[in-house]
Amino acid sequence: MLKGYEMALRTWSDWLEIHVNHSKTQIFWMSLSPTHERSEEWGGARKQNCYNETQIINKHDYWGSGSDTNMMRLVEATIDNIIKKGLNIQLINITQLSEYRKEGHPSIHRKQWEPLTKEQLSNPIGHADCIHWCLPGVPDTWNEILYAYIFNL
Repeated sequence: MLKGYEMALRTWSDWLEIHVNHSKTQIFWMSLSPTHERSEEWGGARKQNCYNETQIINKHDYWGSGSDTNMMRLVEATIDNIIKKGLNIQLINITQLSEYRKEGHPSIHRKQWEPLTKEQLSNPIGHADCIHWCLPGVPDTWNEILYAYIFNL
């Protein structure tokens, strides 16, 4: 998977170099949002997830198992190479930022592909949505960071 991602990033980088006006274009790369599916990673009980979490993760440099640090390093290296080629690009690392926010999920109250049954709704630990984010909350922070980059260039 890492090799395929590297190839995709190289193709994207080559396309940017050829098709983007270097003097007029500001590019932003936003990383992936993390998951919080294993509470034992932050000191919680085994076989639990983000459901009913109310506190952030305070462990410095915390990375959950759902985030691939090798992929993040690959993105950082690609962006460094793009900058060396003269393109104005900024990495917005929401992955690291959002890793700390295990309490910022909408739980069972998001729209599913199929509506949850009453039985599923009664078992939120088994059906909590610990991958997506709700508003207001974590995505508002992502937008504030992007806004700051845009208007402080």
